Amino acid sequence: MRPPLNRWSLCRLLFVLSLLAMASLPFGALAAQEAAPATATATPAPAPAPAPSEAPRIGVVTMQPGEIFFERFGHDALVVVDPVTGEATSYNFGYFDPSESDFIGNFVRGDMMYYLVALPLGQDLSYYQESGRGASVQWLDLTPVQARTLAESLAERAKPENARYHYDYYTANCATMVRDAIDGALGGGLHSQLSGRSRGNTYRSESVRLASPSPWMWLGFDIGLGPFADQPLSRWQEAFVPMRLADALRQVRNSEGRPLVQAEQELLPHRIAPEPTESPRRWWPWLLCGLIAAAGVAALRRRRRLLGGLALPFWLFCGIGGALLTYLWGFSAHQAAWANRNLLQLSPLCLLLVPAAITLLRGRAPRAGFRIVLWAVAGLSLLGLVLHWLTLQAQYNLQWIVLLLPIHVALAWALGRRDLPVTGR
Repeated sequence: MRPPLNRWSLCRLLFVLSLLAMASLPFGALAAQEAAPATATATPAPAPAPAPSEAPRIGVVTMQPGEIFFERFGHDALVVVDPVTGEATSYNFGYFDPSESDFIGNFVRGDMMYYLVALPLGQDLSYYQESGRGASVQWLDLTPVQARTLAESLAERAKPENARYHYDYYTANCATMVRDAIDGALGGGLHSQLSGRSRGNTYRSESVRLASPSPWMWLGFDIGLGPFADQPLSRWQEAFVPMRLADALRQVRNSEGRPLVQAEQELLPHRIAPEPTESPRRWWPWLLCGLIAAAGVAALRRRRRLLGGLALPFWLFCGIGGALLTYLWGFSAHQAAWANRNLLQLSPLCLLLVPAAITLLRGRAPRAGFRIVLWAVAGLSLLGLVLHWLTLQAQYNLQWIVLLLPIHVALAWALGRRDLPVTGR
């Protein structure tokens, strides 16, 4: 998607999960965009000037993922080629206004307003050419009426009084808005052809896959997403990813039964690493790591000062992560983060254990309430495993359960006993 100029890509809002879970977003990178000249390779060569009665040519431009975290999901735009002048206009749903009142607060709360902006295609593609990101266009086989209707609706929608829309990183982003516009032109034909198909992907699997080259971004998604993100997606829902939308369009028929994609054209070559491929996710390596860590805790059970030093960053991680997950669920509009059962593994109660860890480091015994909280944290972690087995609304977080549960239980067993005195290191 686009760089951090006066608009964001899908991935920038998606990264709120990692922002709130583990890291911070460089808001200072948002700056005003300067127009860049078009290049010969960035714009499709216009055909000879057609008759005024001809319909505009409509295409879907797909930009490949980049190397920066906010570029990981790619980007989409609709291009309209004027039948008289041959000028190509890009209609881009990825703009926002950072000067709006309480912009950062709205961003954190998941209450963002985005804009549709019309600009020359060459200008839209200039950044992607500079950064090595590929771009291609799929020319659509629409009837003249459908093409004119779509072009007119985009022009009307791009007017300042109509351009704003409420952004959602899964259901209302640059790709889904393009999808919905095409569906409207087809009278619902796109939705009907894609809704009944599924490849088993989920919001989580797609997010984790595309974010995998950025470890902190991947971590934020996997921890921050709740059960909403684990529902199997139809091809229609899967089209929140620009590359998935492009693939889906190749399988769709127009209203006359012909392939909707009339032709495909490469606008810019892709010169950097391609998007990550799909790969199975296994839980047993996580279990192995959890058991090894738990065994280490058990081996150090009488060296409580050392255990206190090791437990301090662990409890900080769990406590801060849990506090942020609590905020996302209870105080934000990020639906994908609601009812997140990782709260049972990353409990905010762990923050209450931090003073006890410092006390242990000083060679003193913590207060009695420490043991209650310690065992409560372990019990909640165990409850997470039980719910994973019994729940009707599954959340794909088994890897976090089998990693953290053994550690929580081992710490409770080693530090929650009254008969172990505080000793030196």
